[in-house]
Amino acid sequence: MKQINRDRPIRVKLVGLLLVPLFSLIALWAVTAGVTLGDSMRMRTYNTLWSTLRQPADVLISEIQRERLASAKLLGGMRGASRSDLGSQRLKTDAARENLRRLATSDASRAATTDAMRSQVDEMLDRVEHLDDLRAEIDAGLSARLRAIETYNSVSDAIYRMHYSLALIDDIPIYQQSRVVISLGYARELLCREEAIAAAAQGAGELTDEERKLFTQLVGNRRFLIDQALPELDPALRQLHVNLITTPIYQRLRFQEEKIINARHITPAFERNWEVTADTVAESFDRAQAQSGSVLSAQAAPIADKIMLRAVLAGLGGLLAVGISILISLRFGGRLARELAGLREAALDLANVRLPRLVERLRSGEEVDVDAEAPFILSRAAPTTEIQDVGRAISSVQKTALEAAIGQARLQRGVNKVFVNLARRSQTLLHRQRTQLDGMQRRTTDPDSLEDLFRLDHLTTRMRRHAEGLIILSGAAPGRGWRKPVPLHDVVRGAAAEVEDYARVTVFPMGEHALEGAAVADVIHLVAELIENATTFSPPRTTVNVRGELVANGFAVEIEDRGLGLPAERLAELNEMLTDPPEFDLADSDRMGLFVVGRLARRRGIRVTLLPSAYGGTTAVVLVPRTQVVVDESQLTPEEFLAKLEAEQ
Repeated sequence: MKQINRDRPIRVKLVGLLLVPLFSLIALWAVTAGVTLGDSMRMRTYNTLWSTLRQPADVLISEIQRERLASAKLLGGMRGASRSDLGSQRLKTDAARENLRRLATSDASRAATTDAMRSQVDEMLDRVEHLDDLRAEIDAGLSARLRAIETYNSVSDAIYRMHYSLALIDDIPIYQQSRVVISLGYARELLCREEAIAAAAQGAGELTDEERKLFTQLVGNRRFLIDQALPELDPALRQLHVNLITTPIYQRLRFQEEKIINARHITPAFERNWEVTADTVAESFDRAQAQSGSVLSAQAAPIADKIMLRAVLAGLGGLLAVGISILISLRFGGRLARELAGLREAALDLANVRLPRLVERLRSGEEVDVDAEAPFILSRAAPTTEIQDVGRAISSVQKTALEAAIGQARLQRGVNKVFVNLARRSQTLLHRQRTQLDGMQRRTTDPDSLEDLFRLDHLTTRMRRHAEGLIILSGAAPGRGWRKPVPLHDVVRGAAAEVEDYARVTVFPMGEHALEGAAVADVIHLVAELIENATTFSPPRTTVNVRGELVANGFAVEIEDRGLGLPAERLAELNEMLTDPPEFDLADSDRMGLFVVGRLARRRGIRVTLLPSAYGGTTAVVLVPRTQVVVDESQLTPEEFLAKLEAEQ
């Protein structure tokens, strides 16, 4: 090992010396980059907390508010309150609760939360589970209306406590503004609690003393919360909420609150007016909250830009500094190596040429002027003091060698050896998958294996549709296409085959009419999305019936389920969205299928309408324009045939 170390060239040792400051510089760069990376990771953590906790928790709060109001109406004996409405709302609450539980316990959520945050999250999840006990008491008639409301309130409070613990951002002003906006969101929660108490009392006709006391506290707390929060907001955020509390509807709310506090009885008419007023103000709160969120996001954007700029500067600056350091190190190392090489050349000349010649001269008896024949060895390429000193030392050795002549041959060899030693130192995959599955199906005869392959093929088809959905949402067209018309019955059957519960779908005969090839892919996708919605939102043992017939304006396809149906307001909202689809909102990803339907319908001029069905569920009517339908004239009635001729003329 020692011999190996001695045989290393001087360049290696010089590089070893230069690596120490170089590594120090790299370590300093790593620390600076680590700090910047930490800021970037905190921004990523904030996005994770939003998607896994804040957003699903907001959805759950809204569903709990609706369930609390429905429970209060039922417990108070309010006219029109029914257990079926309450049961439907509980299902929605359960869905939101399960979604929150799934996201809150995910690995991403756990990795993004601190111990303090996780404590609040665990407390919130535990409190949400108390809903089942409360529901059992309500169903058994064991819970008083006020106690039920307060239990719901405790669940909401736990969610809001979690909200406050997640209000994290490095910029202190934006952090303060976000907490104030959350407080104003809590003011909306207090208003919903007022609404629940009033609804519970309407059946009895009056408030109990405890209910009146709690109602009064809620009113006072909400007003105090708003009065305290507004001065702390920036002018832009403050004006959004000032515009809310200065409206006539908000003043009517304050007047009705005072009337409820002071009134002995609550009439049904007054309760209806109060509920309309409270709902309107709550919606205004929602709009103000959404606008406030947009303002805060706009204010936070420069912070993210600053972090990215800092990351770029730290990365480029550190890289530049390291690069310069390496260049300087290489330059100095090369300079020292050249100096040593020059010194070596001079020494070699002495050892290999001059000294042997001088020795021969000395051996021949020639007198030699030592001072003249052995001058100091000074390399012109070696301005370094230490190397010059080495040259002088060698010169002394030279002089001594001349003086000792042949008797110093051993020393000469040793010096030569020293001289020598000084010189040695980074949608095609699915298509390929389906092609392979088709080949495997053709080669397989085992029924069980075929069933598994068919199931895989069906899953691949569904995956392809979902991928097409994303393509469609981005504004592009799917890759599938047909050149020739395809029978509409086959189009609808193909759509049903792309649904998970295709066995529940019954497709009735539709005649021999066909669909233009260019529209086949879009219509298959559109009908498949509607059939999947029908199977998803209907009991698992019911069937979904699909019928189609030629009508005056085109070809109509009816998709009828036997689910719970939708309220008229909700149907109107969805029909408007299908008629004029808005820009896709991510926060609305649970309705992605309907967004796809709307986009396809608009592209092909198809009209999609949702209607109540005779079985209590929903019927989706898809009207394909006549221009895209290839009509089988043999199936037309005389009246239809004449109408077709007139239209062509």
